[in-house]
Amino acid sequence: MANIPPSLNLKAAPFEASSITSAAAAAASAANKDRRMQSAEHLVLDLCNPDLRENALLELSKKRELFQDLAPLLWNSFGTVAALLQEIVSIYPVLSPPNLTPAQSNRVCNALALLQCVASHPDTRMLFLNAHIPLYLYPFLNTTSKSRPFEYLRLTSLGVIGALVKVDDTEVISFLLSTEIIPLCLRTMEMGSELSKTVATFIVQKILLDDVGLEYICTTAERFFAVGRVLANMVAALADQPSSRLLKHIIRCYLRLSDNPRACDALRNCLPDMLRDATFSSCLRLMIQQREGGYSNCFTTCKGLALSPCKPEVGLII
Repeated sequence: MANIPPSLNLKAAPFEASSITSAAAAAASAANKDRRMQSAEHLVLDLCNPDLRENALLELSKKRELFQDLAPLLWNSFGTVAALLQEIVSIYPVLSPPNLTPAQSNRVCNALALLQCVASHPDTRMLFLNAHIPLYLYPFLNTTSKSRPFEYLRLTSLGVIGALVKVDDTEVISFLLSTEIIPLCLRTMEMGSELSKTVATFIVQKILLDDVGLEYICTTAERFFAVGRVLANMVAALADQPSSRLLKHIIRCYLRLSDNPRACDALRNCLPDMLRDATFSSCLRLMIQQREGGYSNCFTTCKGLALSPCKPEVGLII
């Protein structure tokens, strides 16, 4: 066989070098992944040691996005979930009367962040739910103190529930309804910070978007008007302190309620006047311009709030 011309050998060299470089990069990436996983495993083991737990909670919560498959590791490692629950129940005595310190709040919120990781992962979400772990968070959502430690605790707890409802799953919604999550969310929607109100309203919105949730809230006048009253109060408060993000979720709740015929009839009489006039017109225009939530025009934005010609008496003016 004839020798390959030197010119062809020279041209082949860059491809060989590129292949070697790619292989080296892949090997380095795999090595980094292995090191991160080893670090995660070490920290998870530390959770079961009371003397090392606080630092492990801090490090894992800070780096949880870097640790791939941290949720299955947390769930399947011996004693880890029990250690996280131990952290949660340890502060129950300081909830009432309210004596929660910032340090206590931060530590428990780190544990809650890890539980949120478990609640978010497809392999552990239903295991988390079937173990009824969300119930351990409800005492935090039932608090009323507006101090920063309590507000941080409520917000992080809502984040765990929010992680559960992000994925459309009727079984998740049914569980939350059976454990009376709606009153707890309504409480936060009334007295929480803007961010807590936004997360709580998002949870109610996701519950309403499920047919089971909509039926549950619209089954009795008491439930419907409890939700409607809180939404109306929030609308009134937004007139003084506007928040397009919060308003977006409130409107979506009203939109979904209007899909129920009886609720739609009730909204003709109890829809806040501020949603009928031009109070939020500039805010709504901004939402439309930014395509927030996929809204392309004012009619799709407020479809169920009766901007459409078929329901002129419940119209929004934009």
